[in-house]
Amino acid sequence: MTQEMKIINFMGIRKFTSATSLLLVLASIFSIAFFGLKGGLDFTGGTQLEVLFDRPADLNKVRVVLEEKKLKSPVAVLFGSDQQVMIRTQDEMKIKGQALVAEKITAAGGMLEAIERPSRDYEGFSDTLVIANLSAEALQQKAVISEVDYGRVQYAQRDGKTLVVLENSLDSVYLKELLADMETATGAKIELRSSEFVGPQIGDELRDQGGLGLLTAFVLVFLYVAVQFQWKFSVGAIAALCHDVIITLGFFAIFQWDFDLTVLAAILALIGYSINDTIVIYDRIRENFRILRKTDALEVINVSLTQTLGRSMMTSGTTLLVLISLFLFGGELLRGFSIALIIGIVVGTYSSTYIAAHITAALDVSKEDLMPKEKEGAELDEAP
Repeated sequence: MTQEMKIINFMGIRKFTSATSLLLVLASIFSIAFFGLKGGLDFTGGTQLEVLFDRPADLNKVRVVLEEKKLKSPVAVLFGSDQQVMIRTQDEMKIKGQALVAEKITAAGGMLEAIERPSRDYEGFSDTLVIANLSAEALQQKAVISEVDYGRVQYAQRDGKTLVVLENSLDSVYLKELLADMETATGAKIELRSSEFVGPQIGDELRDQGGLGLLTAFVLVFLYVAVQFQWKFSVGAIAALCHDVIITLGFFAIFQWDFDLTVLAAILALIGYSINDTIVIYDRIRENFRILRKTDALEVINVSLTQTLGRSMMTSGTTLLVLISLFLFGGELLRGFSIALIIGIVVGTYSSTYIAAHITAALDVSKEDLMPKEKEGAELDEAP
């Protein structure tokens, strides 16, 4: 080498960086415990609508309508083109439809007691309303249940209650009213392309499977590093990964950003990205322990981190450029994914340098830990 590399004393500030990381992790844990993660539709359950406008959609007016309808956590975003809109809410359209018809019945002086499935005598009908304090004649006279909205309507009596059998389901009636309000607000013709409901049980299953995926990733990483290097390196690697994941989740808890399957995918991708950076650093540390035999462990780590600094910065920098572009131009659906990875890669690059390496040094790693162990009787076999 014609010019000696200037070694950066990374481990000289290890106590400060450790204290900083500890504070960030504790703050993140407190935020997650106190505020909780704001689950997206994938985990909480709810409804997803895809609608088509006959002109470029005015999202601001659509969002105003959604807020006026008092939908829970409504989101309206473009997808595919400027005329296609995806609407997501944690509300179930059937529940909103029930509330709508109950409000009409109450205003007419009655009370909606129950909603049942129609009997076999009413084939082709969707719902049966059980109404108290209001006769069939009164319901018809006050036009509470309109055939324009609810389709065919049949009336019956049972135990002093009025039964109203509806052809159109309550959720379809509510959706029709919602689309009509959006058409009035935007002046456009709107076609409902699809309507999907995710039940809370499915959301719980997705949450459990996601947690199992994270746990499996941590276990596999620990085993891989332990086999490839040594258990002391595994402890440092897992500590760094936990550090990255907890702080990233802490940001989502503090700012109450939606946590959905795309964010969970970003967390899993972050684990892979962060461990890759850590493995590169560990590999250089192992190599330098075998080369710099008379150098103490902290100095070997400083040399290794200095040598890999350029590679880490270039890799993280180019990845961040892509993620920032994704954040700016990827649309609302990929916003959480890009934010999670931007935060995670910044924190992960830091932790690979200061957390993983520092914990490995704190466990008194030495060149003896990395030297291949001699088999028993090897000296006797080599004797003449």
